[in-house]
Amino acid sequence: MQLFYNPDITENTTEFTFNKEESRHIIKVLRKSVGEKLQITNGKGWFFNAKITIADIKNCVVQIIDKKLQAKKDYTLHLAVAPTKMNDRYEWFLEKATEIGIDSITPIICEHSERKIIKPERFEKIIQSATKQSLNCYLPKLNPAIPFKEFLQQDFSGNLFIAHCEETAKKSLKNELQPKQNITILIGPEGDFSVKEIEIAIQNKFIPVTLGETRLRTETAAIVACHSVAFINEE
Repeated sequence: MQLFYNPDITENTTEFTFNKEESRHIIKVLRKSVGEKLQITNGKGWFFNAKITIADIKNCVVQIIDKKLQAKKDYTLHLAVAPTKMNDRYEWFLEKATEIGIDSITPIICEHSERKIIKPERFEKIIQSATKQSLNCYLPKLNPAIPFKEFLQQDFSGNLFIAHCEETAKKSLKNELQPKQNITILIGPEGDFSVKEIEIAIQNKFIPVTLGETRLRTETAAIVACHSVAFINEE
C-alpha cells in the first residue's frame, strides 16, 4: 500500500484536489485512473480512503470514501540531536527514527558542533517520506535548530536524559526507561557535549546515561536511544 501525505485534508473534507506535482506523480508515474483508490494521511492522525474522480496530470481530484483516526501511542519521545558534520548522516537518522517511532526532533547547536546550519525544508521532506513509508498517520514535528543552552530553558515534562561519553557517573538508559512515559533525550555532536554542557543539563534535571559499552556516532546513538524507547513500550 502506498500512503500519500497532505496536511490540508481534514476530517471534514469530502473532496480534494492534489497539486500539480502530486497529480502528475499519481496519474503519469503511477498510472492511476478514474475509479482507483488512494490512501492519504494528513499527518495529524487521520487515515483516508479516497477514490479518483478526475484523472488529470495537473489536477487530480479524489472523493473521500471513509476515514479513521489512528490511535496515538501512550508515550512521547523527543530527541534533541546535534547536527552531524555530514548532512547525509543526520538525514539517515531522521528517516530511521521516523520509521521506528518518534514524536519530535530538535537540532541542538553545541559547543563542539561542527555544523551549525541545517536545511529544514530538506529534513521535512525526509520525515514526510519516512512517515508515508512506515504507514504512520502522525508526522513527527521538526523544531527549529536552537543553541543547547536555550533549549534547556524550556519547560519539560516526563523523563529527561543526556547521553554522553565522559568518564563520569552514568546510568544505563535501558535500565532507566519505563513504559508509557514521556521522554526527552539529548544526543551530542561528534565531539560530544562539553563538560560544562553536561553540568548544565544535570542542573536542569537531565539524568546522565550511557547507551552501551562502545563509542557511537551521533546518528547511531540517536537511533539506539530511539529503538530502546520503542522496545520498552512494545506490548
